[in-house]
Amino acid sequence: MPMNRPSLDDLQRARSRIAPWIHRTPVLTSETFDRMSGASLFFKCENFQKAGAFKSRGAVNAVFSLTDDQARRGVATHSSGNHGMALARAAACRGIACTVVMPRTAPRAKIDAVRGYGADIVFCQPTNTARAEAVADVLEKTGAEFVHPFDDSRVIAGQGSCALELLEQVPDLDAVIAPIGGGGLISGTAIACRGIRPSLSVYAGEPANADDAWRSLAAGRRLVEDAPDTIADGLKASLGELTWSIVSSEVDAIFRASEAQIVDAMRLTWERMKIVIEPSCAVPLAAVLAQPEPFAHRRVGVILTGGNVDLACLPWQHTTTTTPKG
Repeated sequence: MPMNRPSLDDLQRARSRIAPWIHRTPVLTSETFDRMSGASLFFKCENFQKAGAFKSRGAVNAVFSLTDDQARRGVATHSSGNHGMALARAAACRGIACTVVMPRTAPRAKIDAVRGYGADIVFCQPTNTARAEAVADVLEKTGAEFVHPFDDSRVIAGQGSCALELLEQVPDLDAVIAPIGGGGLISGTAIACRGIRPSLSVYAGEPANADDAWRSLAAGRRLVEDAPDTIADGLKASLGELTWSIVSSEVDAIFRASEAQIVDAMRLTWERMKIVIEPSCAVPLAAVLAQPEPFAHRRVGVILTGGNVDLACLPWQHTTTTTPKG
């Protein structure tokens, strides 16, 4: 598994490599959210991406970086959903085998999508330890190439192509904020921003119920949480060694959001912008709305990461939230 820190050149090569297999996603704005935040927000809509999430970028880059000999053995990973879906699709595009280890609690929509792309699924208990043990068993049995969901330079370089696009689409941004879980997206985002606009502020949004990245920055060392309880299922992973090295040096601040704030931001986005996003995707907006002062009067890029939700189990059907009027 490649563990070297990607450069801006790596991101640009990844962008060229993946171009035939992904969408250049649009940037949308919202007067409602500008008014609520006191900022000018520009939403990079990766919920419109292939396989429904930004994860397609890193997965495609990893799969199409493999040698023919590596590709013949197939690929494997562990994932709560979006990375597994993206890797399954990327493997199908190249015509190779894929196995995804998923927690038993993964959303049904994501399980069905992984199967729909032709991957084999191995279920495990919903802990990071169980994931690692199960995927190690798969690798031993199959000899497949492991594509880590975030702590892999090929994946980080692919994810960074999202920020490269955003900085072309809105070249005069003051700041960018993206979700943080394992840290692959925010690491690629930081490398892109520091390489193109070094003065740009790079922020991350994190669930308060899974705030190991926030606590890691405060402690000055990487902290690992095995089984956090948050509605943002895509952000339960802890930072890896590679992503921690990038986040600790390149991310300016991490802002936390409560479970209720995440659900409110998700529902508001559905209602006001008329687009489908998942809970993990809503975390940066939730953080901006909860703590608007650092963003006020600034032009802020907000990366909306995905829209893979189980429509039969929307969180506001089970959670009481407050939606502003007007």
